[in-house]
Amino acid sequence: MKTFPYQADQNSLAYSVGITLDRYIKLKQGDFPFASGELSQLLRDIALAAKIVNRETNRAGLSNIGGAFGQTNVQGEEQQKLDVVANIRFMRALSKGGEVCAIVSEEEDAVIDLQNKSGKYVVAIDPLDGSSNIDVNISIGTIFSIYRRKTPIGSPITSEDIMQPGSQQVAAGYVLYGSSTMLVYTTGCGVSGFTYEASLGEFFLSHPDIKAPETGKIYSINEGMELEWQSGIKAYVRDCKVKKYQSRYIGSLVADFHRNLLKGGIYLYPATFSNPNGKLRLLYEANALAFIIEQAGGKASDGESRILDIQPKALHQRTPLLIGSKVMVEAAEQFMQKTESEIHTFSR
Repeated sequence: MKTFPYQADQNSLAYSVGITLDRYIKLKQGDFPFASGELSQLLRDIALAAKIVNRETNRAGLSNIGGAFGQTNVQGEEQQKLDVVANIRFMRALSKGGEVCAIVSEEEDAVIDLQNKSGKYVVAIDPLDGSSNIDVNISIGTIFSIYRRKTPIGSPITSEDIMQPGSQQVAAGYVLYGSSTMLVYTTGCGVSGFTYEASLGEFFLSHPDIKAPETGKIYSINEGMELEWQSGIKAYVRDCKVKKYQSRYIGSLVADFHRNLLKGGIYLYPATFSNPNGKLRLLYEANALAFIIEQAGGKASDGESRILDIQPKALHQRTPLLIGSKVMVEAAEQFMQKTESEIHTFSR
């Protein structure tokens, strides 16, 4: 039999592009607590919407969809044009798939009841986090949480389906639109990251089984708010400076979180005198990232309690957030507890 002597040379020219997100989801479907196929399809729907938002983001400067939209959302924040575009794209993807019965979005005042009584999942989403940075070409992102509904299939949705603690998530993830676009997600069996290859139109597995370093030397906090911090946070940041840690703060939650997840570090958005309940939203920001960081071996806290244990009481409830490498989060908590007796009260 004639052999082909140049097989090795040809293989070296045609490098492997890796496993696609779609194939990975199919391979891992057996790991899902409810492996019936709907969750797999839901993740694909989110990935498709992310591809469209990535396209819109990349051409924002050429299509006049950058800048402010001229309205404010329920948070009292000025909506950017891309906020509206991203919200529409994800709403369409989630509503047409058939797997979702209700959606909670940062851009919507109330729960979006899709009237899909056969839908098994509730999705909480921040369609475009950090969108005010789009005009200056800084990384932005999408954050999502997926919950299994509590009420029986076929019945109307209730608050019981919506107001679930983060520990009840069946999946969570984020998309980072930056120098490369990445989708990172977990279904409770570790964390995987996928990088988008635009020429092929596919997400490929690039970061399998992501593990957050146990500690790090990066701290991320808006130091312009120092006068608003309680003494425990001030003491912790001072300690970071004494230890010559690096201060890295982009001002885009997904981007700051992603860097610290891979390199080791802590992200802090603490309570302040002006915002004693914190600023970040529990349902569609803190819970998702807390689920991811715990699956990667890190930790997420509000300074006193585990984020995933907090029982939500309001749709757009806010929370302080300390998240990242486990050792660093625990150190920050200790500083806050050590000095708590020296603080009179936040609400003065």
